[in-house]
Amino acid sequence: MLIHPTLDNMRALKLFAMAQALETQMGMKDIEEMNFTDRLGILVDAELIARENKRLQSRLRNAKLRLSACIEDLDVKATRGLDRTVVTSLATSDWLKRHQNVIVTGPTGTGKTYVACALAQKACRDSYTVFYQRAPRLFQDLSLAKADGRYHKIMTGLAKKDLIVIDDFALAPLTDEQRRDLLEIVEERYDRHSTLMVSQVPTDHWHDIIGDPTIADAILDRLIHNAHKLSLKGKTRRKPEEGEISDNGNEK
Repeated sequence: MLIHPTLDNMRALKLFAMAQALETQMGMKDIEEMNFTDRLGILVDAELIARENKRLQSRLRNAKLRLSACIEDLDVKATRGLDRTVVTSLATSDWLKRHQNVIVTGPTGTGKTYVACALAQKACRDSYTVFYQRAPRLFQDLSLAKADGRYHKIMTGLAKKDLIVIDDFALAPLTDEQRRDLLEIVEERYDRHSTLMVSQVPTDHWHDIIGDPTIADAILDRLIHNAHKLSLKGKTRRKPEEGEISDNGNEK
């Protein structure tokens, strides 16, 4: 049987993984003993897996996560403030289906960003679209976007993401422009998509940091009432002059 024309046709149809799997099959001993249906199933599975891996890499690339983190590597200890039951529940991504939020707080160096990126990476693996950004950079980008006409496009993009992660929130009091931008973001996402907030500051201080009482009430109502809260504790997980340390102890 001339297999090369078939391989060429598969590649022309962009069935690259299927073509590679067929080449592998043809090099296997006793492959003819396998029935046609089983062989075809293996080829189709190879193509599906390859395409899903490609989509996953695209989602991770677009998410722009700060750390390469994995939920399976989380160091779940009660002394850290990470309840195993809660983490296991969040790992199912059911909170994303329910359009719920997650809030991760704790002192500097306790692994907040790692936890957030691990949950975001799991969301990407479960086919959700994700976007990560530090709050200071997010507010800066939005301010610049107003000047060059990209504001509506950026806000529309944020509203459509299944999950957005806002890190380093509440490092400083918000300006009037920043709190109005944040209100617009959470209002568009409320009961539609999920938001993950990361902050060194406990949530009971957020009202004062946001500023305007009316806007603060509106923002917090949309962020906190349906949120899973993770309050990390313990000593810093960073080593002096060695950069950031991952949750499992490896340098990042």
